[in-house]
Amino acid sequence: MKTVDRYRLTFTHPGPDASMVADEVIVERTEAKGPGGHPVYSDPTGILRAEISAAGEVRMLASGAYQTTINPAAEPMA
Repeated sequence: MKTVDRYRLTFTHPGPDASMVADEVIVERTEAKGPGGHPVYSDPTGILRAEISAAGEVRMLASGAYQTTINPAAEPMA
């Protein structure tokens, strides 16, 4: 199975007026592997890092102190 090079991650959270807000970030595959043995993907800043399995399961990886992990929806990109 071919490994996907890029994903669009969509984070959904409550906005200031109680409506839901979606933020999207594009991440690209790095050479690293996560704790589950799957590829690690990163945004251009290197702050947002996620391990994504071939089944599209996302595990957010902390890249600094005091980060909270919210699991996003992952969409493979061609």
